[in-house]
Amino acid sequence: MEAFSDGVIAILITIMVLELKVPDGTDWADLQHVLPRLFTYLLSFVYLGIYWNNHHHMLQATDHVSGGVLWANLHLLFWLSLVPFTTDWMGEHHWATVPTAVYGITLLAAAIAYYVLQTLILRGHGPDSVLARALGRDWKGKLSPVLYLAGIATTFIDRWIGIGFYILVAVVWFVPDRRVERVMS
Repeated sequence: MEAFSDGVIAILITIMVLELKVPDGTDWADLQHVLPRLFTYLLSFVYLGIYWNNHHHMLQATDHVSGGVLWANLHLLFWLSLVPFTTDWMGEHHWATVPTAVYGITLLAAAIAYYVLQTLILRGHGPDSVLARALGRDWKGKLSPVLYLAGIATTFIDRWIGIGFYILVAVVWFVPDRRVERVMS
């Protein structure tokens, strides 16, 4: 499951980078036209990296998987597979309201899918498992969907505020989460 998921995430990152187009000209000013796509690529690359990192750590603390866990993992990968599409749509249209909201909906759905996967793994391993001890109260996991919902809602008021919420979630998760590493060592 880990190798398959790693491969899917690597393919998603590759798809995103292939969607980037080079500027029409060779001057610094020509970069201005591709900056929205570069920014959305960077944000999405960070998100996929965060998911890869946390997924890897979660599976390192997992002794066994059930059929339900496999399906939950596919559910997560489904939502992550939409990240290149929503990234391209948002970047192509310079963070227009609806593409930016759909991007947030995709991030929210991926967060929910990750929570379902984590819950099923925890259910199979028990409350005293390495993973359960490592996650603790999981404040980041509980805060993220709230921030995504705030981002989606505020996108319809001011898209930059919505994008700010998406960036905030990425920053919260970008700070290395050493819970699993601490418990396993």
